[in-house]
Amino acid sequence: MTSIPKITSIDELRAHYGDINPVSKQKVVNRLTPLHARWILSSRFCVVSTVGGQGTDASPRGDVEPAVQALDDRHLLLPDWRGNNRLDTLENVIADPRVSLMFFHNGERIVVRVNGTAVITADPDILARFDKDGRLPITVMVIEVNEVYLQCGRAVMRSDIWQEDPTRDVPTMGELIAEATDHAQGGRDYDADWFVTAQKTLWRD
Repeated sequence: MTSIPKITSIDELRAHYGDINPVSKQKVVNRLTPLHARWILSSRFCVVSTVGGQGTDASPRGDVEPAVQALDDRHLLLPDWRGNNRLDTLENVIADPRVSLMFFHNGERIVVRVNGTAVITADPDILARFDKDGRLPITVMVIEVNEVYLQCGRAVMRSDIWQEDPTRDVPTMGELIAEATDHAQGGRDYDADWFVTAQKTLWRD
């Protein structure tokens, strides 16, 4: 195979991409704010990513009810229901507690992301929180939240994956940014302008 030119340093990478959008840093919070909690705790589908001795893993998690519960504003509970017993995600958490999650809503273009660390528990009281007519998860991942932030909608807009009407009564991108930045950024004007701009820049500046 022909040798492919590589970008090998962070400085080179940053120079290639240019300046960071200031909102991208300002929108990050370290806990479940009320609006972030509303989005996350009503999401029925998420993807959890881990890394460990066997490599990386990204695993979809979904439920007929919200995929996670909150223990408090710094901790999420993610149940593990019976599957194929590969345990890639769980074994990774034992080896390396770092986790990342992406929460989706049907029809919504933005994604809310969580970075943190996790432990695995089989504590009966924790399992009982997810009781479904006597059925319990085998274990629950307890995730300590370090970062919460929204991902812009360009990827979803490019793919046009949603075929149904959007979920109603979840916070907008502008609302989430406004809350995270103490209203220094975001708001209704941001919502009104952003998706028009994004539509023009899905593939190029």
